[in-house]
Amino acid sequence: MDLRDLGAPELDWRRTAGGALADRARKVLGSVGVRPLAPDAVSSRRHRGEGADPIGRYRIEVATPRSRLFAVAGACLLAVLLALPAFGSRNLINELIFVFTMLALAQYWNLLAGYAGLVSVGQQAFVGLGGYLLFALTIHQGLDPLVAILTAGAITAVLAVPTALVVFRLRGAYFAIGTWVVAEVFRLVLAQFKGLGGGTGTSLPPSVTNEVAGIAWVKALFGVSTSAARDIITYWAALALAAGTVLLVYLILRSRYGLALAAIRDSERAAESVGVDNFKTKLKVYIAAAAGTGLVGALIYLQKARISPDAAFSVADWTANVIFIVVIGGIGTIEGPIVGVLVFYVLQTNLAHWGTWYLILIGAFAIAIMLLAPRGIWGYLAERHGLALFPVRRRLIANAPDGRRGAPTPSQRAEPGSWAGEEISVSVWGGFRL
Repeated sequence: MDLRDLGAPELDWRRTAGGALADRARKVLGSVGVRPLAPDAVSSRRHRGEGADPIGRYRIEVATPRSRLFAVAGACLLAVLLALPAFGSRNLINELIFVFTMLALAQYWNLLAGYAGLVSVGQQAFVGLGGYLLFALTIHQGLDPLVAILTAGAITAVLAVPTALVVFRLRGAYFAIGTWVVAEVFRLVLAQFKGLGGGTGTSLPPSVTNEVAGIAWVKALFGVSTSAARDIITYWAALALAAGTVLLVYLILRSRYGLALAAIRDSERAAESVGVDNFKTKLKVYIAAAAGTGLVGALIYLQKARISPDAAFSVADWTANVIFIVVIGGIGTIEGPIVGVLVFYVLQTNLAHWGTWYLILIGAFAIAIMLLAPRGIWGYLAERHGLALFPVRRRLIANAPDGRRGAPTPSQRAEPGSWAGEEISVSVWGGFRL
């Protein structure tokens, strides 16, 4: 079965940079009956139209019955959330805006740290940049706030390129500290712009907050005030951003870049030895996360309508809380940040009024989770019960002998070991044939 038909990168161990490591892997795999697949053989088979599985005994599947059921339930939940402003309170809408924006931030950080191995403590740099770009574009350029949010995300992605060229020279803890330093540099630079309030910050004028596209239509539809209509539009934008972020991360992980990210996370040397371009792959993910984080930051400060350097570039608000969400939910999973943001919201809602004790209690809670469930709450549940609401792992499934889908019946199953010697080409790890 040729995984290139699923979008996997076309790789060949003889053309990779890590020759020594690839040669060693070839010898080890050869000792257990794995033989390198000649590219011309694969090409001839594909030219003859044999496809991924000429025998038809196997198929590749990602989705599961449980994940399909969850997709239907998720679509129904999304429809309810879209209609929520018709019957929900304004306070509930504002609370959900917070949940959706934190979920989007957590998903982008999880994409960096959980899949690409880029543990950043400087994501507040892009939150602050997105917020300040929103203010600059609306106040000084006269753009509609919703258009300014999209523009802020695009500009943030561009500014992430030189940032990446600096911090990608660092590794491990030095990379983490480097991203924090970059965020502080952005904070100090933007504090010098007097047109944006300098060190004390500034507020959006009513001419901006009251002229968001669609406000008149929402006021007429729901019969609410201008400020309430603005909250509804912000709520829909936050919902779209959160849902779009989850979908984007899922599609990335289902693609060949997802396979490359998994390889880089496990071992950069091994990934490079089979042809993965580590720098380009991580750069693309870094820029995508920066753009998404900038969009979220712009939306957050559209709702707040006031910005200052210390608030916009706060490591506690935009990075420490996000790390807490991902760690307790389950790093390296799409479901983890969803669980984590719900837990964080419950803790913050019920304990924030305790002041210093709130920080002590959530710290103790995080320590307890890391000791009892090192993979997070969702990681523990997934491992114990085999749950996967957003499956990304490819599974090799045996078809029935007559070619129909489904596993063979007990009387049709082959004897153990009878499949040995059948050729299933797997090109994702260098064109080895089993």
